[in-house]
Amino acid sequence: MADAAPRAARPAGDREGRARRALICLLALLVLTCLFSLSYGAASTSLGTVIGKLLRGDPLSMTERVILFDIRLPRLLMGILVGASLAVSGAVMQGLFRNPLADPGLVGVSAGAGFGAITAIVLGGLLPASLSAVAGYYAVPIAAFVGGWLSTMLLYRVATRRGQTSVATMLLAGIALGALTGALSGVLVYIADDQQLRDLTFWGLGSLAGASWTKVAVSAPIIMFALATAPFLARSLNGLALGEAAAAHMGIAVQKMKNIAILSVAAAVGSAVAVSGGIGFVGIVVPHLLRLLIGPDHRFLLPASALLGAVLLILADVISRTIIAPAELPIGIVTATIGGPFFLWILLRNRAVLDL
Repeated sequence: MADAAPRAARPAGDREGRARRALICLLALLVLTCLFSLSYGAASTSLGTVIGKLLRGDPLSMTERVILFDIRLPRLLMGILVGASLAVSGAVMQGLFRNPLADPGLVGVSAGAGFGAITAIVLGGLLPASLSAVAGYYAVPIAAFVGGWLSTMLLYRVATRRGQTSVATMLLAGIALGALTGALSGVLVYIADDQQLRDLTFWGLGSLAGASWTKVAVSAPIIMFALATAPFLARSLNGLALGEAAAAHMGIAVQKMKNIAILSVAAAVGSAVAVSGGIGFVGIVVPHLLRLLIGPDHRFLLPASALLGAVLLILADVISRTIIAPAELPIGIVTATIGGPFFLWILLRNRAVLDL
């Protein structure tokens, strides 16, 4: 009997220890993935060759400098930011709606952010020159943020009634919202000129090909602020898993937490969509996979989602730029090929929960 308490506590401790070990492994995997991304591409320049020259004191050629520091490195940083933001946003939304099927892409948030970005791209030229000069590179991220925030707020209002969120309503409202924003985006695409149309077509499939130090500088502050907010939501999301009434009795300011969560998701998704286009399924695949591995504790789930999301998007980017080199496959096609079957598997596992 004396060992009963320690034995009873051991499973929880083992799961927490497993989560900590998983975080260490994911961090190491991220470092290896970054080195892999910098070493491989359509060009033959490798990271090992560059490091060898630097250690020997040999000068780098102009081609090596451009490929490594002006193309691959900003693209890598953009992949880390976008992958982490999409995965963490998915984990936060799943905790907020208390359902593993919630995802910024599936419920229309990404579509709203995309509509905002398309509006800025197509109609940005109609702004006065003085206002356009002030907005500059920030116009598209800000417009995407506003579109994602409005979509998230509308979705939450529609899906929530008397403090209870309906999963079926959430998914159906997301479909309707995605259709509406898609129609409005289609109108903007119709009136776009040839150059804008070409950019929008490739952007809509998702890609990191346009990554640059300017885009990193513009999007990084917004995304990093949203990611830095997520850990402060972890305990509240854990309490919310017991229900809103139980969470309120535990001293959690439920409505305040919801507002912060919605704002952070809109900021992260809006900025990610603005710089990379439509990249789907990262927000649903990563958190669900980690829940199977380390459990639902958001103290570990949120940082683990950031790490694994970055790893998966970097790997998908490497595949997209090497599989048909020297051409490039849009990264959204790669993530959809992986995430589509996984989402069907999740649906089959949760048919009883959905009750559709």
